[in-house]
Amino acid sequence: MVDIDSSFVDSEAPNSNAIKNGRALVARNRFPILNQSEDGTLIFGECQGSGKSNYHCSCDFMQEGKVTYRCSCPSRQFPCKHCIGLMYAFTDGKTFAVTDVPEELASKREKMEKRIEKKKEVSNKPKKVNKAALKKKIKAQLDGLNLLESLTHDLIRTGMGNTNAKTARQIENQAKQLGNAYLPGAQSALLNYTKLFVDESGHFDSQLAPQQRERVYSEALDQLTRLNALIKSGRSYLQNRLDDPELAPETESSIASWLGHAWQLSELKTAGLVEMNTELVQLAFHSYDDVARREYVETGIWMNLGSGAVQLTQNYRPYKAAKYIKEEDSFFQIAQIPELCIYPGDMNPRIRWETSSSRPIAPADLKTVRSHAHQDYGSLIKTIKSHLKSPLADKSPVVALNYERIGTVGEELVIEDKARTRLVFTEMGMSEEPASCHLLKLLPREMFQKQTLIARFHQDLDTRTLRIKPLSIVTETQIFRLTF
Repeated sequence: MVDIDSSFVDSEAPNSNAIKNGRALVARNRFPILNQSEDGTLIFGECQGSGKSNYHCSCDFMQEGKVTYRCSCPSRQFPCKHCIGLMYAFTDGKTFAVTDVPEELASKREKMEKRIEKKKEVSNKPKKVNKAALKKKIKAQLDGLNLLESLTHDLIRTGMGNTNAKTARQIENQAKQLGNAYLPGAQSALLNYTKLFVDESGHFDSQLAPQQRERVYSEALDQLTRLNALIKSGRSYLQNRLDDPELAPETESSIASWLGHAWQLSELKTAGLVEMNTELVQLAFHSYDDVARREYVETGIWMNLGSGAVQLTQNYRPYKAAKYIKEEDSFFQIAQIPELCIYPGDMNPRIRWETSSSRPIAPADLKTVRSHAHQDYGSLIKTIKSHLKSPLADKSPVVALNYERIGTVGEELVIEDKARTRLVFTEMGMSEEPASCHLLKLLPREMFQKQTLIARFHQDLDTRTLRIKPLSIVTETQIFRLTF
């Protein structure tokens, strides 16, 4: 049986316009025919369009955890507004007549069943690798790292004080060759350095205040250290792959992702990087425009209710294809994942899955989140500092913290554990995340004591001190999100 609500439909829509347009179709009674199959796994109907003929749309729930959308309209968005509207009509309680599935639609369902079975057979067979082509690609990547090393040395010789918008643009043009060498990750790392010297108008502001300029230089030095580590580790990793008869990618670290390896779910499963029957709760969400990579990125921050691990989902939508790729959004239920694939990584590894179902968040789930949170800030600080020693480590890890109180000391807003160890709040962190500290002052007073904070660590590169940026607060009854 189809068991969905409006929140599910919202989450399936590719963007906000699809939600708006889908709801409008229902409000204007554009669905003259609404049907469902006898077994309750399919809803289908007709929607009035701009032409003479109605569009035939359907939402097929035959495959558990995954909906198949079909529509006769020419839209390249998936699912289209007609399928979205069809589901809204169902969740709004419109009457769907139980009837036989049309022959053409039944034939498509039968073919889909066969494809699913074939896919299962193929997934059980070992994947054949064109080793000659892979060796050629790895050698091209090694040549690309040589180019990256040369460009990095040029940056060092130029000096940060002499870097301006013109020299940054010259490096960016040369960096395009890294994309041709199958190193999009390395290319992005280099562009993250040059973007430090180019403002929003495309020019480096030479009139920056000394303190602001010092902050740019500190970040630039950190980026150069990261580039050097990427070259060294990447070269060793690629050479080891060439020496390996199977040419297998590294799964014990995130170096493959740093170079730009696009992990396939089948690769992760083969490597054993999969967890069965997992439940996740989303703790925070934000989206941003990654200018360096020329794509929109939506990041979800989740807790694995079984292990307590804080993990990330990341959806990348290149500028050129953004409107055709589903835009991820906040998720306010428990995600139930039959097979959770986990990328190689350290504190907050990326996760992906193919199919899922959902259920409402219960008080027991929030209790589980709070039970997994860190109690001792002293030991956590040592762990974070050790983690940050690696040049390729995630510089802004996210953690869950139980706290005794939140308050002010002097002019600083701080959080305190039972041992009275304190962490100072900051708005610094990831530049694309919205400000959140000011929102704390608007919360009820009871939330300033004995709750759980989801926070992102930030290391001040000048003072080498750790601070935290608040993302959300988890109480016994609710998750209060501070970023969107």
